[in-house]
Amino acid sequence: MPSYIIRRLLLIIPTLIGIVTITFIVIQFVPGGPIDQMRTLLKGHSGILTEAGGGAVQKTGLQAGQLDPDQMEQLKRIYHLDRPLWERYLRTFLWYAPTEQTETPLTLKKFFNRDNWEGFLVFKFGDSFYRNRSVLALIKEKLPVSVSLGVSSFFMTYIICIVLGIGKAVKSGTRFDTMTSVIVLIGYSIPGFVMGIFLIVLIGPGDGAVAHLIPLAGLTSAGTPGYDEWSLIKKIIDYLHHLAAPLFCFVLGGFATLTMLTKNAVLEEMQKQYVITARAKGLSEKTILFKHILKNALIPLVTGFPIGFLTMFFSGSLLIEQIFTLDGFGLLSFQAVIQRDYPIVLGSMFIFSLIALLGQLLTDLSYVLIDRRISFDESQG
Repeated sequence: MPSYIIRRLLLIIPTLIGIVTITFIVIQFVPGGPIDQMRTLLKGHSGILTEAGGGAVQKTGLQAGQLDPDQMEQLKRIYHLDRPLWERYLRTFLWYAPTEQTETPLTLKKFFNRDNWEGFLVFKFGDSFYRNRSVLALIKEKLPVSVSLGVSSFFMTYIICIVLGIGKAVKSGTRFDTMTSVIVLIGYSIPGFVMGIFLIVLIGPGDGAVAHLIPLAGLTSAGTPGYDEWSLIKKIIDYLHHLAAPLFCFVLGGFATLTMLTKNAVLEEMQKQYVITARAKGLSEKTILFKHILKNALIPLVTGFPIGFLTMFFSGSLLIEQIFTLDGFGLLSFQAVIQRDYPIVLGSMFIFSLIALLGQLLTDLSYVLIDRRISFDESQG
């Protein structure tokens, strides 16, 4: 086991390097970079000046949308595009960049000082091109929305699906099984953003709504007069009030797969020989179900818990966040791609990949911890 864990941890490094390298290469060929967007912005402004009768654009001797060579070099320095491609690539991972540019010789103290290094391998993702803030600070700012939706939806989905799946397996073939299957499949077929639009139109804050049950925006009423004087209970109720509608849309389609997986796993265990033997010994159905069947049936569900628990902190839905005006991580990632904000794109990809790889490792280890018949010992081959 220790050797397996060490091998998997060592494999994470080249895997991360490969993922970020592919993303870096794709970014180089995607049109519409920061400088191109600045040209487009200036072109639009110059068009407005021309329509207004101004002659500022013509007096510069440059056509609309063109930049002065000095301005072009300045923009390249701002966006770090003045450096060679190989240097930009290496700076993405690790680069010695001392904070104090002095002529003193390099010492071990300077070399091992984390402040003198930049790159993803020291968890420094740089600053956003357009927001003038570090990528880590932006991610931390958007985390409350993502964590609220992710944690709530994760536990709600697991609890409801496991209980419902067990009930469907115990009452397989009955009217309860049929009706719940229809409801689950209908929910699975309705996209969450479609349900969100329906709720906004029906019970949203707009004037045309039948009832105004959904708050205007955000996850709390912070900023409204008197909010700071509210009691803790009232703030919790307000938070749940804001969370209810987006959470419902977020988990709407997540019940079907897990519910049917639970049902099929329990049904498969019910047909095995040890269950028949337990019944022959006179054990009650509840004892057989909770002490024998569930112990084996829930292994596929429990082993998926680690990666789900890690990824829930960065879960986000762009459309749902946009519909309910939630400034979360999904919206940040989308805006970064549209604006070609490369530090956010690469930083988000790096964090997502690292969490996914660690979650997969924990999932593999949970198989061994839950089911002792599984082992990573090569001698068993």
